[in-house]
Amino acid sequence: MPLYRDEAVVLRTHKLGEADRIITLLTRQHGRVRAVAKGVRRTTSRWGSRLEPFTHVDLQLAEGRSLDVITQAETLDPFHARLGLDYDRYTAGTVMLETAERLVTEEKEPAVQQFLLLVGGLRAMSGGEHPAKQVLDSYLLRSLSVAGYAPSFDHCVQCGVEGPHRFFNPSAGGVLCASDRMPGSATPASETVLVLGALLVGDWPVVHAADPRHLREASNLVSAYLAWHLERGLRSMAYVERG
Repeated sequence: MPLYRDEAVVLRTHKLGEADRIITLLTRQHGRVRAVAKGVRRTTSRWGSRLEPFTHVDLQLAEGRSLDVITQAETLDPFHARLGLDYDRYTAGTVMLETAERLVTEEKEPAVQQFLLLVGGLRAMSGGEHPAKQVLDSYLLRSLSVAGYAPSFDHCVQCGVEGPHRFFNPSAGGVLCASDRMPGSATPASETVLVLGALLVGDWPVVHAADPRHLREASNLVSAYLAWHLERGLRSMAYVERG
């Protein structure tokens, strides 16, 4: 079987037979890959902790007919070791993993930007410099943008008139002017719209200076925007405190 090397983030795992696991990966060069880790569930396995969700790994894989086979694994960054110590960061990180898997839909199709964004997001989440909720919201907005769903927070998405605008609608793709307001649009505070724009571009001084109520409102709008574009909710989002 042909061999190839790649770096990856482990998205999730599930059991296969008595001792194996199927590992779902987001790789740098090969996009989403499902591969078998043979014997990984045995207590004598050298790979157990290297193939846990969140782990950034360097892999050698053998191409298979339906599933590839992991033949070597070296840890590059054990994000799970740090995230596992903090419930808020762990649950927010789980949403990031599920989002990445949902947005990268085709197996073996390169998704370099999504991979780099996920690694950077997990590094920020485990680093503790920024609050977990804000790291998650920033990651969600950026990953949706990379997937082609970039929101507009400064221009009306219908007519292009520069804001600030009072109305926000996930189905429209961002803010709307009064003339183009759609039924069911939210009316966030102007400060909330500024927070959303700051989260999208990573302007952390603006995010850190924001009032908690505007951060909460922004977080709820990010969740609505994500749910609209994914068409169904994320299972992991139920464990994240959004209030």
